[in-house]
Amino acid sequence: MDVLKFTNAIDRLSDAFGFVAKWLVLFACLISAGNATIRYLFHYSSNGWLEIQWYMFAGIVFFGASQTLRLNEHVRVDLLYSAVSDRARLWIDIIGLCVFLLPAMIYLTIMTTPFFLNSWNSQEYSSNAGGLILWPVKLVLPVGFGLLVLQGLAELAKRIAALAGLVKVDTHYEAPLQ
Repeated sequence: MDVLKFTNAIDRLSDAFGFVAKWLVLFACLISAGNATIRYLFHYSSNGWLEIQWYMFAGIVFFGASQTLRLNEHVRVDLLYSAVSDRARLWIDIIGLCVFLLPAMIYLTIMTTPFFLNSWNSQEYSSNAGGLILWPVKLVLPVGFGLLVLQGLAELAKRIAALAGLVKVDTHYEAPLQ
């Protein structure tokens, strides 16, 4: 049951970052609309306003990804998944997590950490006139990949517990409309 406490803590962490991602969508829309309005009404623009939108988009994608995985709303290649039993789905998820998601996300976390640290240490700025400091958006990369590693581990633990009959995991998957 300690494992389930771990998974619940990771789920709450993913939900918290998902909450931030949801608000970033609103802020990005407001900044985009405000920037367009100012550009057309006052003929003024700033690279900083464009860059902050890119930063927010990065936050939306990377902070929302772990919650998307937790909610089982991620994209999957459905060759067999919808046609097999719940137990087989659990095994497909376990294999997919162990063979694809976790190794890739661990690798990307490791690879993007020095990318962020170099930017942090040099206090790197955008080369665009009026551009922003770059380390905050570069920090989003290892944090987002790290969150996916944690959520992947939590999902793996849940599926193993479900195979043992300790919990019920909803493996329902509805293929998107074609």
